[in-house]
Amino acid sequence: MIKRYLPAGLLALLLPVLPSIADEAVIEQRIAQMFPNMPVYEVAESPVDGLYQVQFTNGRLTYITADAQYIVHGNIFTWDDGSGPQNLTARVERQGIARMLDTIPREKMVVFAPDEPTTHITVFTDTSCGYCRLLHEEVEQLNELGIEVRYTAFVRAGMNSSAAEVMESVWCAEDTQTAMDQAKRQQPVDQASCDNPLREQFELGQQIGVQGTPAIFFANGQLQPGYSPAKELAEMALSNQ
Repeated sequence: MIKRYLPAGLLALLLPVLPSIADEAVIEQRIAQMFPNMPVYEVAESPVDGLYQVQFTNGRLTYITADAQYIVHGNIFTWDDGSGPQNLTARVERQGIARMLDTIPREKMVVFAPDEPTTHITVFTDTSCGYCRLLHEEVEQLNELGIEVRYTAFVRAGMNSSAAEVMESVWCAEDTQTAMDQAKRQQPVDQASCDNPLREQFELGQQIGVQGTPAIFFANGQLQPGYSPAKELAEMALSNQ
């Protein structure tokens, strides 16, 4: 069991005398003891000598010494003379989140795509959400700007709510785009039921930090919470590919 936690400054003084070759099996064993409900995606060298980064399947990071005796929570920054501090931890976590979102099968999303998309956004949405409706009114404009919109479900009121019934009908419709248009305009949607991904996507959203809707993720995993006008959102999406 890991017994000691050190601040990053003190750890930096100790690292030169710690083993530099990691035993990945020992590290994974220690991490499993400390975080039993968080599966490990990979263990890799961190930017700091003697310190290894453990990335969980939800994209989040923690750091551990090569001998698995010291664990550090927090962000690692590097300094760039041109742009100032750069958060290396956040960068790797974004990559992990992007990887998770890319594994969602296309057929489990409601996708609005231009003929030749430049990039995409993944939007955790709720058809009962006012700002989600406002964003949906601008999907056509986003498509014209080269942005593919991939909707995933995030039922804020829970799986037993009326909103969940509407969203199930959307995801189970033969024409999911038309059903989404109807739901976002507060028009009746033909009731439908099927084996759907609503719960799975809600749990995924919770894992990667979604707290409300719309929650917009760019292609690089960066989260943009809440509504932004189409032109502004497209500019952010293009700069976060």
